[in-house]
Amino acid sequence: MATKVQTPWGQASIAEELRVQQRAEERRFATVVQLLVDEKGGELVRFAYTTDGTVRRGPVTLRGRDVERLRSALAESPRLAALLGLPTG
Repeated sequence: MATKVQTPWGQASIAEELRVQQRAEERRFATVVQLLVDEKGGELVRFAYTTDGTVRRGPVTLRGRDVERLRSALAESPRLAALLGLPTG
């Protein structure tokens, strides 16, 4: 997953990405958590959400059960889990 993205600090590559599927009544969307690596090797964590497959910036809200899904998904993204300091499960 070497997709390049632009950040306020310059260009970075997506090293790991996970998605937490969510639903509010009939609306379906996902929270996206990405581990980015900048051109100097620095690590960044980006939170976003998707609607209709399009990644969007803005506030990201997780319910308690969504945080549990995030913890479970972090088992597949060890670098991201380590940076966030969240236990996996």
